[in-house]
Amino acid sequence: MIFGLMLVMCFDSGVAHDNRTEKGEGQFLTNIRQLTIQGKSAGEGYFSQDGKFLIFQSERDPENPFYQIYMMNLESGDTHRVSSGVGKTTCSFFRANSDEVLFASTHLDPDAKAKQQAEIEFRASGKKRRFTWDYDAHYDIFSTKRDGSALQRLTTAIGYDAEGAYSPDGSKIVFCSLRDAYPTEKLSPENQKRMETNPGYFGDIYLMNADGSDQKRLTTRDGYDGGPFFSPDGERIIWRHFSEDGMLADIYTMKLDGSDVRRLTDFGSMSWAPYYHPSGEYVIFHSNKQGFTNCELFLVDTRGEKEPVRVTFTDRFDGLPVFSPDGKLLAWTSGRTANGDSQLFLADWNHEAAREALKLSGSRPGPQTTETPFSPDMMKQGVGTDPARKQPETGRNETHRFSPEITPDDLRAQVHYLASDELEGRMTGSRGTQMAAHFIAGYFNEIGLKPLGDKGSYFQEFPFVSGSRYIPEQNSLHLIKEGKGTETVSFEVEKDFLPLAFSANGKVEGQVVFAGYGLSVSGNERNRYDSYAGIDVKDKIVLVLHHVPEKVDMKRHLELSRHAGLRYKAMLARERGAKALLIVQGPKSSESGKLIPLSGDKASADSGISVVSISDKVADALFAGSGRNLEAVQAELDVENQQSEGSFPLPLVRVKIAMAVEQIKGADRNVLGFLPPGEGSDSAECIIVGAHYDHIGYGGVDSLAHKGEEGQIHNGADDNASGVSIVLELASSLAEERNKNPKAFKRGIVFALWSGEELGCLGSSYFAAHPKVPLKNVIAYMNFDMVGRLRDNNLIVEGTGSSSAWSRLIEKANVKAGFQLKLLHDPYQPSDVASFYPKGIPVIHFFTGAHEDYNRPTDDPVTLNYDGMARIAGFSRSLLVDLVQQAERPAYVQVRQQEGQRTENVTRRTSWGTIPDFTVEIKEGIKINTVKKDEPADKAGMKDGDIIVEIAGNKITNLYDYNYLMDIAGFGKPVEVIVLRNGKREKLTIVPVARK
Repeated sequence: MIFGLMLVMCFDSGVAHDNRTEKGEGQFLTNIRQLTIQGKSAGEGYFSQDGKFLIFQSERDPENPFYQIYMMNLESGDTHRVSSGVGKTTCSFFRANSDEVLFASTHLDPDAKAKQQAEIEFRASGKKRRFTWDYDAHYDIFSTKRDGSALQRLTTAIGYDAEGAYSPDGSKIVFCSLRDAYPTEKLSPENQKRMETNPGYFGDIYLMNADGSDQKRLTTRDGYDGGPFFSPDGERIIWRHFSEDGMLADIYTMKLDGSDVRRLTDFGSMSWAPYYHPSGEYVIFHSNKQGFTNCELFLVDTRGEKEPVRVTFTDRFDGLPVFSPDGKLLAWTSGRTANGDSQLFLADWNHEAAREALKLSGSRPGPQTTETPFSPDMMKQGVGTDPARKQPETGRNETHRFSPEITPDDLRAQVHYLASDELEGRMTGSRGTQMAAHFIAGYFNEIGLKPLGDKGSYFQEFPFVSGSRYIPEQNSLHLIKEGKGTETVSFEVEKDFLPLAFSANGKVEGQVVFAGYGLSVSGNERNRYDSYAGIDVKDKIVLVLHHVPEKVDMKRHLELSRHAGLRYKAMLARERGAKALLIVQGPKSSESGKLIPLSGDKASADSGISVVSISDKVADALFAGSGRNLEAVQAELDVENQQSEGSFPLPLVRVKIAMAVEQIKGADRNVLGFLPPGEGSDSAECIIVGAHYDHIGYGGVDSLAHKGEEGQIHNGADDNASGVSIVLELASSLAEERNKNPKAFKRGIVFALWSGEELGCLGSSYFAAHPKVPLKNVIAYMNFDMVGRLRDNNLIVEGTGSSSAWSRLIEKANVKAGFQLKLLHDPYQPSDVASFYPKGIPVIHFFTGAHEDYNRPTDDPVTLNYDGMARIAGFSRSLLVDLVQQAERPAYVQVRQQEGQRTENVTRRTSWGTIPDFTVEIKEGIKINTVKKDEPADKAGMKDGDIIVEIAGNKITNLYDYNYLMDIAGFGKPVEVIVLRNGKREKLTIVPVARK
């Protein structure tokens, strides 16, 4: 159990080695080898008195997923189980001068076997749960013979008894117990709540005789005391003590009566599992000093006069170290295995090198004498001293106009204004965003943030393209027929042709070449596709069909669709020297006769070539002199008939084009406030905390409104008034904190509310290109988008792979917050983090998941979980405090973008009637949270909880695959989908429908 906790706390980091020690672990450890191999994992190994045996815990019983106790003969390699095989066990130890061993076990729990089966079924389901230390009240300490016989119960008190060790002469046992907290009804209401969330707080050190008699309590200090062992001479006890908030632990020793307490470490970290060297000169322990995700072994002298010396320098967990009785071997638990699972390791120990390293280590400042909280007088309080335990902290100053506390009521008030009908959905550039911006700026001003915008204001104005329009009188398309005579046919804009939004303006004229579907896809001879093979389009006007061949199988359809974007087709034509690109739906298309709309592309740059959508009428006129029929040609192309010519010049015709497309310019504003560091200049390092405050107004093209909801105000309470309100609460709380303790703020914080996110992260992108603080000084960007729907305690944190520091900071903060976290390492997210990660800035993004009201008028304030939002704000506040106070900036990690990954928005042309579940961690596929009744997925037999692993033969590994493949599969044609249901693969056939 102890090992399991530490592995979760300290597993797999990538933290850099300590450059102060050049020799590394080789100076102390040689002949390192993995001792245990069998089973899922093993840990906590202790030597027998003669050094010939090792007792340890391991998960290797197929009928019991929990740890059981085993003994290994270090000479023969034979291993056998010592414990009963029932329940959970932990913390074993050999008794000197005896055939006995001890361990803690729950095998007397009446529900022990039922819990085993439940755990087996849970693991088989592929699910994972957040690790919590199991202070099972059924744990008691038992002794037994080494062969498992003569089992004897030594403790009978209600509550957790474990972590036991014999004295060197075998006469006494020291252990940890939570018995003082039982019965829990006697606890104060505050401590009853604490017992539910942090039971380890009540752990104390006890001493008893080896037969279980004369049990005495030794510690009474607030915070967890555990993991005790005796000194080699049996005169002292060494253990770890946790701070009251559970965030720090240090190593202490005391006499057997609880007196003469000495603190050996003041390490600013969790120092754990201390164990004496047989010489009595020093102690080895493990600590997360190198980061929460990288525990390493350290040495400290037994008087605590020297700074600890680092022993191990290997990434992943190294902990729970134990010396052999002769001091020549070290056994410890490590995750340095091939698959990262924990196993026991063994190495030769260099005692002289350890003595020399400690000799050269610097002295530790401060006293190492007895600390009054552990004085023997406190033992007189005895058992049942709940009133003497931790008292609540005094309340904060409540006189500030904006409550410095992060409260659900404040969050609710902010959301109710921002997501009110008065703001009309906050469309970028609208009256609604202007009102929201003024509200935010007023808030910033009242809490004392410095303006960071243009001309001493809180506003940073940015331009954007709100749309495009063509100038009718400046757009023309003429067909010039050649042959016996010359005839010019003119066509009508909007009826026969229409420029696309990204078309280059100007006039062009040239001969026409038909290039099939206008695709170019690399590959082998079998799957290669090149519409331009064998034709010359330089200085020509190219005519292509929209989309991809319609009659190919779905897998081929998806392969080609990845390369069928209109801008991509324009680029292919331009790179081959074409003057212009004409695009026709084609007579075989389901959208035959329709022109491609002008709207839908809000990028500021054109494609560098004139691009025109034309009707079938214009296409037929172009084909008239070729002796070919477009419908027949398209039919052959749709089945990839290799014998049919799919690209060729169109003779006896020229086209003359004039294009004039005007971008509609708009402007909106980011709102920027600055909380400067407590010391130094305003140009020091800082963190940016952001959220977008715009939404989609009355809906438009991005609306997912149901029938009857069209044209209504989309208030966007979750998307993203929730994120804005959390940023405002953080700003108010931290501004108040800085007023009280300015020296603690070593870095500044920029609070940034962006507009234009719904149009493509326009505001944050503009800031990144025109920063108001040097980007080199920005150590991290923290983003909140859709954080108002906390359900089942599940919080999604995205982008954690952008820095090796995130896992450490997140885990530390979550000790108090207690969320069920889903950490997504990928920093390539379709949110405002995309503006900062490419600039070399570590990013992190908070999200509570998708839901039925997304981009609908029903996303209203009444639907939000304001208590959950307050918890998210408190959690992120802890992260921010660490970021502004810690000395080192988070290291930026360059994550390779997945092959084929697309971060641009899909067009969402199709509907399957599914909503993904973002709150579960699975290795492959996308779990479906909701299948809408009577929608395509429902009709195909899909069920809530199914995991989609393939679409049309394409493996689904992430949300990008799912979104993109679902969209380009189109509608009206069957799509084969493979789902996992209860561990079995099921084949479904879905017929998507066009999105309403």
